[in-house]
Amino acid sequence: MKKLQLLFFALLLSCSIVHAQKGPAKPEMTRLVNNALDRAVHQYKLMMQHVPDSVLPRTTSNTNGSLVTAKTNWWTAGFYPGTLWYLYEYSKDNTLKQEALKRTAQVEREKNNKGTHDLGFMLYCSAGNAYRITKDPKYKDILLTSARSLCTRFNPKVGCIKSWDHGQWEFPVIIDNMMNLELLTWATRASKDRSFDQVARTHANTTMKNHFRPDYSSYHVIGYDSTTGAVLARNTHQGANDTSAWSRGQAWGLYGYTMMYRETKDKAYLEQAKHIADFILGHPRMPADLIPYWDYDAPGIPNVPRDASAGAVAASALLELSRYTKGELSVRYWNAGEKMLESLAGPAYLAKEGENNNFILMHSVGSLPHNSEVDVPLTYADYYFVEALLRYKQWSK
Repeated sequence: MKKLQLLFFALLLSCSIVHAQKGPAKPEMTRLVNNALDRAVHQYKLMMQHVPDSVLPRTTSNTNGSLVTAKTNWWTAGFYPGTLWYLYEYSKDNTLKQEALKRTAQVEREKNNKGTHDLGFMLYCSAGNAYRITKDPKYKDILLTSARSLCTRFNPKVGCIKSWDHGQWEFPVIIDNMMNLELLTWATRASKDRSFDQVARTHANTTMKNHFRPDYSSYHVIGYDSTTGAVLARNTHQGANDTSAWSRGQAWGLYGYTMMYRETKDKAYLEQAKHIADFILGHPRMPADLIPYWDYDAPGIPNVPRDASAGAVAASALLELSRYTKGELSVRYWNAGEKMLESLAGPAYLAKEGENNNFILMHSVGSLPHNSEVDVPLTYADYYFVEALLRYKQWSK
C-alpha cells in the first residue's frame, strides 16, 4: 500500500510540473529572485569582513557554528571568488569586484596542481568567470595551464580522468568529475587544441557507460583497473549505500551532461541529461518543494536532512536543459527549476541578513556518512544558487 501511495504522489508531482505553463517571469517570482540576489550581495559584503586573507570560506562548523575555511588546494576554493564575480555582474558593486580579483589571484597557484581532478571547480569557477567578465588575457593563460594540468590525470586505457589518489580504489572516478569537463571544453575553443575535447568526450562517454543504472540513477564511485580499464567496483563515498541515489551526485550528472550537450551538440548527452532529469523529478521520494533529501534512498525519510546544494545545482541545470528541449518537456524542466529556486529563495532555505556566517543558503549536506558538513551552509550551494538566479533573470525575459 505504501509503495502505491508513493507512486501516486510521484505521478501527481510529475503531472503538475508538466502541465504548468511556461511563459514570461511572474512578477512575484521576479521580485523573489531580485530579493534573493540583493540578499546575496549583502551577505557576501559582510562575509568579506570576516574571512582571513590566507584562506577561503567553506562552511559552518557542525559543533560550534563557527566559520570553517579552506586553503586554496581544497576542492571548494574556487566557489567563493566565483560567487563574488556573479554578484558583481549583477550589482556592479566595485567592492565585490575588488574582493573577486583578490580571491581569484589567491587561487591561481593551483593551476599547476596535478594532484586533483577538481581544477574545473577551483579555476573555471573563479578565473573562468573573471575572464568572461573582464576579458583580461591573463585569466586565459591561467585556464589553459589548468586544463593541461587536469589532462595529466587522464588514462586512455580507462577512458577517464582519475578523481582521487587515495581510498580503497586503484583508479577511482566519481560522478562529480563531470563538472570539471567544462574547463576542457572551454580550453578547446580557446586554444583550438582538439585534445582537450577528446579527453572531455571520452570521459563523458565512459561515465555514461559505467556510472548509470537502468533507471538512470548514478553510482557515486566507479573503481577501474588502470591497466585494463575494467570496472572493478561500484561504490559510494558520500551516499547512503553503494546502490542508493545520493542526491547531489544525481545533480552533478544532470548538470554535467546538460553542459556537455551545450558544448558539443552531441545528442547522446542531451538524451542522458533528459533521462537523469526524469529520474530526479519523477522520484517518489522527491519532496513537494523539490529540494531533495540528502539521498533519495536515505533511511528514515522524511525525517532526514535536505540538501540545498543538490537543489541549487539541479535548478541551474534544469533551467538550462529546458532551453534544449521542446514542448511539454521544456515546460516541465523550466517549471521544476523555477520551483526549486522559489523554495531556495524562501525563508526555509534563504538565510537572514547577517546570519548563517553570511552564507546565502542554509541546510546543505556535505557527507552525512562521515558526519561532515551536515545541515550547514556550503560555499558551492551559494555558487550554483546565484548562478541559477542569474540564469532565471536572463532567460525568463
